[in-house]
Amino acid sequence: MRIGIFTDSYKPYTSGVVTSISTFKEELTRLGHEVHIFAPSYPNYTDTEENVYRYYSVPSPTNPDYTLAIPVYPGMNLLIKKLQLDIIHVHSPFTMGRVGLHYARKYYLPLVFTYHTRYDQYVHYVPVAQDLAKDMTIKYSRQFCNSCDHVIAPSPEIKQMVEDAGVKTPVSVIPTGVPLYRFENGDDTWLRRHYSIPEQNKILLFVGRLTKEKNLFFLLDSFKLAREQLPNLTLVLTAQGPLETELKNYAQRLGFSLDRDVIFTGALPFDTLVHVYFSADLFVFSSLTETQGLVLIEAMAAGLPVVAVRASGVQDMVDHGVDGILTACDRKELAEAICQVISDPHMYQRLQAGAIKKANLLSSRTQALKLERIYQHLLDGRRYRPGRSWDFGSWFGM
Repeated sequence: MRIGIFTDSYKPYTSGVVTSISTFKEELTRLGHEVHIFAPSYPNYTDTEENVYRYYSVPSPTNPDYTLAIPVYPGMNLLIKKLQLDIIHVHSPFTMGRVGLHYARKYYLPLVFTYHTRYDQYVHYVPVAQDLAKDMTIKYSRQFCNSCDHVIAPSPEIKQMVEDAGVKTPVSVIPTGVPLYRFENGDDTWLRRHYSIPEQNKILLFVGRLTKEKNLFFLLDSFKLAREQLPNLTLVLTAQGPLETELKNYAQRLGFSLDRDVIFTGALPFDTLVHVYFSADLFVFSSLTETQGLVLIEAMAAGLPVVAVRASGVQDMVDHGVDGILTACDRKELAEAICQVISDPHMYQRLQAGAIKKANLLSSRTQALKLERIYQHLLDGRRYRPGRSWDFGSWFGM
């Protein structure tokens, strides 16, 4: 089948959403399908992959690495007709999601939406009236979901949240899987070869965007407490984001060296990131706003136990006491859990075995097959209902 993916973010931007889209595209292509990506453009970036169509964009005012698509593409109608898409899958309810919705309705195509992000948890980027913005965002997201033919939730918790919000469209849980074949030859010496990490130190790893919602000042505080118990620890943060400078300054104020105590690697290509996972001893995660936390499963695929704050999305991916340890959002409790896992070889080995088992259950191939079945079901049933309209007034109860 020919699948059109409409997304507000794609390569070279790095995020869980981009990883999810890339992973599913790769697996669906391996299954024999034709996938076309419609996404914003990025300065000084040229695509090397086929079937990617870029919309003109402008830089985001709150995140210089992110661009906002201008929803105008000359010749788009002719392109859609030429591609003869069978189904449209959108990955945002906003700009590019609405573009996808428009063409799905215009050409009577089934529309699927993946609810990647708890959008109401990001209103701190709005400078004023945050409570109103949160309420509007929830209503908007509900209306968008109900304009689709099927909604994909990356975890059972998000499925429940979507349904509780009043979404009537069918919702299925399909987490983003891990391409296990890419974890077959990890280099466990990569970090020590590229950074001045003392040989005796155990390496804690965080992977994710350096943004407020990832709760990273809390993580640095917890790491300081852990170091008071176990001095031979190094924390590696593999990511980039708008808080990078602030986080580096904060780490230095806590007394850490940025070349051996707390290391910021910046964003890395996935093939290199695999080596980073294999080079670490423990994965640590403090985010409070995940829908899935794909990096948790990637870490498990490299044999890393997880110590994480118990939060939305995270507790669906980590089984406490089986493949990781979940804690309250408490600095001391997180630090103690880190020290416990690192110091207890029997616990470590048990959690490591559980982590590898969990990753094997969540392969990208398995998840792509689930998505393929939903696509085929929609194509067979042609669930498009012409009576549904995009009523701006109904978004906000007007």
